Amino acid sequence: MSEWIDFERWPDCKTMERPGIVFEVSNGEQTLITGCIVPLPLPFDWVAHPVRFRAVPQPRPRHSSPIPGPAAPQQ
Repeated sequence: MSEWIDFERWPDCKTMERPGIVFEVSNGEQTLITGCIVPLPLPFDWVAHPVRFRAVPQPRPRHSSPIPGPAAPQQ
C-alpha cells in the first residue's frame, strides 16, 4: 500500500493507475475501494466528504455461497 494522499489531489489518480491497483478513499470514518473516477461519485450514506486516498492492491475475487435450491411445493 502507498501513503495517504490529500483528496485535493484526486484528479492525479489518472497518473497512478496500474493493472491490479485500485484506490482506497476515506472520509475519516468510512472507506471506499474504487477505480479512478473523476469526479468521484460518493455513496449515498456518506455524510462527510473524502479527505484522503491511497493506491492499494485490487482485492482478489471471492466465491459466493451456492444459491439454495427451490423450496418444495406446499400442498
